Amino acid sequence: MVGSGAAGMTAALTAARNGLTAIVVEKAPVFGGSTARSGGGLWLPGNEILRDTGGDAATYLAHIAGPDVPVARQKAFLAHGPDMLALVRAHTPLDFAWVPGYPDYHPEAPGGLARGRTVEPRPLDARAAGPDLKDLAPPYLAAPSGMAVTAVDYRWLSLGLRHPRAVSTATRLAAVTAADRFRRRRKLTMGQALAAGLRAGLRAAGVEVLLGTPMSDLIVDDDRVTGVRCGDEELFARRGVLLASGGFDHNERMRRQFQNIGTEWTVGAPGNTGDGIEAGRRLGAALDLMDEAWWGPSIPLTSGPYFCLAERNLPGSLIVDGTGSRFVNESAPYVDAVHTMLGPPSHLPSWLITDQSYRDRYVFAGRAPRTQLPRRWFEAGIAHRAGTVEELAAAIRVPPAALRSAIARFNGFALAGRDDDFGRGESAYDRYYGDPRQRPNPCLGALRKPPFYAFSLVPGDLGTKGGLRTDERARVLKADGAPIAGLYAAGNASATVMGRGYAGAGATLGPAMTFGYIAAQDMSAQDMSAQK
Repeated sequence: MVGSGAAGMTAALTAARNGLTAIVVEKAPVFGGSTARSGGGLWLPGNEILRDTGGDAATYLAHIAGPDVPVARQKAFLAHGPDMLALVRAHTPLDFAWVPGYPDYHPEAPGGLARGRTVEPRPLDARAAGPDLKDLAPPYLAAPSGMAVTAVDYRWLSLGLRHPRAVSTATRLAAVTAADRFRRRRKLTMGQALAAGLRAGLRAAGVEVLLGTPMSDLIVDDDRVTGVRCGDEELFARRGVLLASGGFDHNERMRRQFQNIGTEWTVGAPGNTGDGIEAGRRLGAALDLMDEAWWGPSIPLTSGPYFCLAERNLPGSLIVDGTGSRFVNESAPYVDAVHTMLGPPSHLPSWLITDQSYRDRYVFAGRAPRTQLPRRWFEAGIAHRAGTVEELAAAIRVPPAALRSAIARFNGFALAGRDDDFGRGESAYDRYYGDPRQRPNPCLGALRKPPFYAFSLVPGDLGTKGGLRTDERARVLKADGAPIAGLYAAGNASATVMGRGYAGAGATLGPAMTFGYIAAQDMSAQDMSAQK
């Protein structure tokens, strides 16, 4: 297995539990890849944690994925996802919990659910990772004061001082953190928990994980992939090789070629440079969705891009383009929001506009309410602050009259509780990260209190989502549809089963782990007597 993210580790765990010998090679000096940097959620309809949530997952996935994703692949994901999660729960220290009320990203679509289908890892005692803890890749953003924050907690913490549950959540987490420190214990959550738990499962199963071991090429014998070359070392695989090495997030050449965008705004793991995709392409593999990514509006902070979630949904904010006009439902799912940003027509540059009331109430880019924003943000032109709307418009070089008009019209929508232009707050997804105390619409609030703020928004991403074309057995395919013998792909090294859409939180990791599981099951079922 090439890559130590969730796809590669799940595949290795499955293979080992089926009696096969598996090895994971990872080019980075740490394990976990983008999984360790992620929220750790899994979108997995029908799994044993959810039991029966209702809805029609097949209809919904077909709506999200579109006609370009073969139905067989969609069915394979839905059929095997629950079995994959059962295996992970049985053979690792991981357990999972439903994220209550986190809607599918398009809950009003056919088969969609406002209750959601996302599960996340329960907090994991860091001691479960044993000696491998020191080699765990760091998170994308560390929680303040070492708190063990879950996705459920984040929803409430984002409300800052605005909601009693936000205060109670912060108080509870502070108490738990203090108790853990007193006992000299540490808990892992989100992607950190998922990666560490899978690694613990591999250690228990006797699976070797070779860190600092980049794959340089695939080994082919008689038109069959029979192993991987890692520098001067050759590792042979009788049943197959799984490419789970991530996307091409940090490959400048590939991103310019396929997406006309650079690498500076991704939060994907630094080692994701398209190695697996390129290796498969050299063998004639077909590629799909190479112009796509797991997009999200991001603020290009001096410390690196900040992927916006709740910031866009909370009332008292709006987004404008270079003309000073709104162009999107700010609270839309992040992939959809960037699709609109990129156009056509393009709406870049884009700015998130707020006022002081917003800053007094809510957490923003990890900064507590009422705290001073870093001077370096303003010096770098990432953030601007002004006493009037006209002064702010001049600072970001948009027409003052247009910005004034956009804010005035938006304030009218906020008063009425209905966004007649873009429908912000109408979807259950919009409202999930909204402010429940804001009436009548939890996503709409007027901007009136100076100073006013503008924050640069760019088309960031969690990683690319295009790659090697695969079938329902996770086998890599040529352009004519024939599989490349012995070669499999899962995760962001493969073109996603989600197509150009995004079903819900965890629609990256859920399929990645499932197709890793499917690949290992397919390898296990092979009749080796028929091969040389």
